[in-house]
Amino acid sequence: MPMEKTILTLNVPTIVDYRITPAQFDPLFNLWSQVKNGNLDVTFDFSNCKFLPQSAVAFLGGLTRLIQKRQGLVRFALGTIKDKVKKNLAQNGFLSTLGFGFRPWSGNSIPYREDGFKKNRNVLVDYLKKEWLGRGWVHVSKPLRDAIVGKVWEIYANAFEHSDSPIGVFSCGQHYPRSLTLKLTVVDFGFGIPQNVRVFKMNPKITAKAALEWAFQRGTTTKPNGMGRGLGLDLLKNFVKVNKGQIEVFSHGGHALIDENIEIYSNLEVFFEGTLVNITFKCDESYYQLASEDTGEPLF
Repeated sequence: MPMEKTILTLNVPTIVDYRITPAQFDPLFNLWSQVKNGNLDVTFDFSNCKFLPQSAVAFLGGLTRLIQKRQGLVRFALGTIKDKVKKNLAQNGFLSTLGFGFRPWSGNSIPYREDGFKKNRNVLVDYLKKEWLGRGWVHVSKPLRDAIVGKVWEIYANAFEHSDSPIGVFSCGQHYPRSLTLKLTVVDFGFGIPQNVRVFKMNPKITAKAALEWAFQRGTTTKPNGMGRGLGLDLLKNFVKVNKGQIEVFSHGGHALIDENIEIYSNLEVFFEGTLVNITFKCDESYYQLASEDTGEPLF
């Protein structure tokens, strides 16, 4: 006899993803904790949501597909979405992807994407080049742009290969003219980096903090043959330090933060099983290029 479904309304709060403390993402992870094990039909209510950044858009999209994967029904209370939030969800393609019409248009959004297991490197690289780094918000040379895109592709590739996410990978970005920042979020709902490290090292007692710190070292991999790419963060770490940007990673109870001044790893009280990577670049007037480029004075 099939289990009776639970009917649940989730209130989407106002989310911010500029750095205050890691707890700023707790409301998203708390939404996940309410649906992670249930046989649910869910309604998302946006009455209390005044702002929804790209990180929350990618996360809510993945959460929707997770519920649907488990045969749950998802409803969006469209009438509760404030006009400013709805406009952004329409512009970045979130509403059209989820079947609500609202044709997207070019603006300050980097389009919302859902990528299943039939990964297409060329399509994703093209998305990152054209929609993220190719729109003039951050002034980078073509070789540096291609190098950064290649490293971000490795974040996607690791999610495809190691997370065992039942629903694939979700991403969205946003240019914020007032704060002069460009953000991109990549999220999956798989096993998480620390859990993969524990399995690989055959040590279930490794903390999330220690596992993330190990995973972010250059050349580390959980591939059995030792031939892997690590997490692809070396060049990104160097660039955000020069650019005064930021990389933030949440995974399986662990948190990593890298900016121009610090590189810290910690254990979190609020648990999220998957992995969320949030990349922030500053949109300043500087022109960035690889030190190996011959033209002009190298800036990076």
